[in-house]
Amino acid sequence: MPFFSSNGIRYLRTYLSRKLSSLPKPSNLYHIPAKKRSKVIRLAQSALTDYFHSTRSLPFVYAEHIGKNSFYSLHDPISKVEVSLPTFAKSFERFLRYHPINEFEFFFESIGITQEEISGFLPPNKFFFAEDGRILNAAGALWSFGFPWNKLGILCKEEASIFSKDADDLSRRLCEFKSCGLNNVSVVGICLAFPFVLGGNGVLGVEARALFDDLKRVFVDSDLGSLVEENVNAWYEICRKIRLFYDLGCEKGKIGELMGKSRNIFIQYPEDYLVRKIDFFCRLNVKKADIGLLLLESPEILSFDLEAPVISVMGFLKHFGLELQKSKSVARMYPYILGRNKMVNLPHVMRALDLHEWFFGMMRSGNHHLLGNYVLSHPDEDLDKDYIDGLERIQSSKTPVHTINKLNFLHGIGFAENSLTMKVLEHVHGTGSELQERFDCLLHAGLEFSNLCTMIRFMAKILNQKPEILERKVDFLIQEMGLSLQYLHVFPAYLCFNLENRIKPRYGFHAWLAENGLCATNYSLSSMIATSDKNFIARLYSIHPAIPKLWFEYYSHQKD
Repeated sequence: MPFFSSNGIRYLRTYLSRKLSSLPKPSNLYHIPAKKRSKVIRLAQSALTDYFHSTRSLPFVYAEHIGKNSFYSLHDPISKVEVSLPTFAKSFERFLRYHPINEFEFFFESIGITQEEISGFLPPNKFFFAEDGRILNAAGALWSFGFPWNKLGILCKEEASIFSKDADDLSRRLCEFKSCGLNNVSVVGICLAFPFVLGGNGVLGVEARALFDDLKRVFVDSDLGSLVEENVNAWYEICRKIRLFYDLGCEKGKIGELMGKSRNIFIQYPEDYLVRKIDFFCRLNVKKADIGLLLLESPEILSFDLEAPVISVMGFLKHFGLELQKSKSVARMYPYILGRNKMVNLPHVMRALDLHEWFFGMMRSGNHHLLGNYVLSHPDEDLDKDYIDGLERIQSSKTPVHTINKLNFLHGIGFAENSLTMKVLEHVHGTGSELQERFDCLLHAGLEFSNLCTMIRFMAKILNQKPEILERKVDFLIQEMGLSLQYLHVFPAYLCFNLENRIKPRYGFHAWLAENGLCATNYSLSSMIATSDKNFIARLYSIHPAIPKLWFEYYSHQKD
């Protein structure tokens, strides 16, 4: 069974392509002097355009788009032609006539597919547009409607089936969208943000109809369309912001009126700003669709500073009205979370206290204004002198940056600016990013956030191991021992012992003794593993004097 769904693979491919596309592309044009290189490339682009138009009979506008926008695909054929500026153009034209190129490779680069991605889109065993005219015809229909040629790759990446559709069918589908009261520019922006609307066969699907019902309410009924500049980029940007809420899980066809009432957020805030605000609440680990509804119902939240302010955890809980008895319980159970922290870490503070759902419920019930008007009651509120002293020692140490990064990791998972956090800091090893990776590994294994923080408070060394080692220990605990993750709350030190040299041999030997009726006592896992070698042998001897010899033989065999 595959590890990723098709959507997951598509997302992963898109993510990686964005990362890789920013890297310098390999070039095989180094043999061309730098001062001549740009001239040679322009000549090659012109020759390629003429080749597609005159030799391959493509309409000139298509040939020109491909010729001017396939910069990296040109490198290979250019490198095979002798460079002499007076004769290069004719030499390159002659090379193209006698050395056919893969036309689809040049096409896909021209529409915005990166070199790293192109191989995933090339039709198998086909080199010429004449072998599969649907791709170019579909691109032509989209371009004729108003899609920028170099943005067609956006559609291809998310809904490749668009380019196997009949050009007339595409044109009819696009005109159908205009019947919602939209023009060509707005339809193009919508399709670029929601490529799925151009996919599928036959009539418009239920999901697409629901989306356009929402968008009609937003752009036409609420008149947001009149506030958008009349160009594709502006419409695409607005629609990408709208898509953020659908990506959270908000139901298409159900939030059009709500988005219309909050239309200004799509004009006022940049996309990356909205993403940061959404991410803040997503870290609460609550239903994402509810986050979308919260921000649409109470858009003033978006103006709150959710990063820089300093909070006193207990003061913040009091500000939000946590009842006195619950506050006392929190203080007793989670002393390492109490103290100062930054607002940006609030979601994980709430998860560490197991109050994230309570907090989000308060936000949804109309108390969101409390998040915006919170301030420290006085400048020295919850200021921990021991923490300040520890911070000064770090700043004067040999590796202040490394240690501060580790400290920031601890604050990021909810640990406050207090002396208990400083004690935990002494026992964790690795960079801040490595510690985060190990923490995430245990979180993804199924441990509850709050419980994991408590485990770290008492046994910080569990974070001093690579993720793959932690995974193997957790798998052995569950799959081989048949225990649940809850056992780690009682015995977190299990994760600190060597799996091959300690856990497996001792557990296996105890299981063998029990199976053979040699040991009637049901020892706990901690008793099996945490006992020193001397006491372990003594216990085996108390069962039977001959058993230690069997253990040494068994252990020696296990090591071999």
